[in-house]
Amino acid sequence: MKVKNILISQPDPGDKKSVYHGLAEKYDLTINFRPFIEVVGVHARELRKQKMRILDHTAVIFTSRNAIDHFFRIVDEMKVELPTTMKYFCVNEGVSLYIQKYTVLRKRKMFTGKGTEASFLELLKKHKDLNYLFPCSNIRKDAIPNFMDEHNIKYTEAIMYHTVNADLSDLATVYYDILVFYSPQDIVSLFANFPDFVQENRAIAGWGKTTNEAIKDAGLTNTIPAPTSDHPSMVSAIEAYINS
Repeated sequence: MKVKNILISQPDPGDKKSVYHGLAEKYDLTINFRPFIEVVGVHARELRKQKMRILDHTAVIFTSRNAIDHFFRIVDEMKVELPTTMKYFCVNEGVSLYIQKYTVLRKRKMFTGKGTEASFLELLKKHKDLNYLFPCSNIRKDAIPNFMDEHNIKYTEAIMYHTVNADLSDLATVYYDILVFYSPQDIVSLFANFPDFVQENRAIAGWGKTTNEAIKDAGLTNTIPAPTSDHPSMVSAIEAYINS
């Protein structure tokens, strides 16, 4: 089947030099970007009701840019002045660099994982005497809370934003040859919007183990799994499918 159009369940990167735009030009494709999920911030007053006090903590855990955005939003709403002694633990370098959008930190206040979950958890373990604040979504992995509980590390989980299904009703009559999903929540949103969705001849591309499991659980087929040893990126996996 010739591929003519692809839907990516993420925001448009807005960069004409992005790998997806390069793929579109190379194969004369129409590639549209549409987030299947939206992030809605929790108001500071809700956290006050839960008696969450930022200054009771000596360190903050950041696992995503959304967590950073909403943490600093809450800091502003609560009119909190963060102490210079506060430490920040980031799951990877990309997340740590993003903090510079809000503040400039000395290296000794920043602790960055090596990109794997295991390395980040070991980093937290090395500093187990701190009192951590963990800003997160209502939908998050259990790895960090479970690890903290297991090792008796003091922390507070603070839900500062909700991940909700986007309204996709305008896509009801639009057909795409490939649907690309990056998270299990994308699959939840797909069926929340289209309960009777049938894969038919569409190819589905799923990124990562948990997304692949969600696709299978929904009774769909992950036609283009990624990453794999042959295709470490989603773009290379899609290109291989186009050329197959």
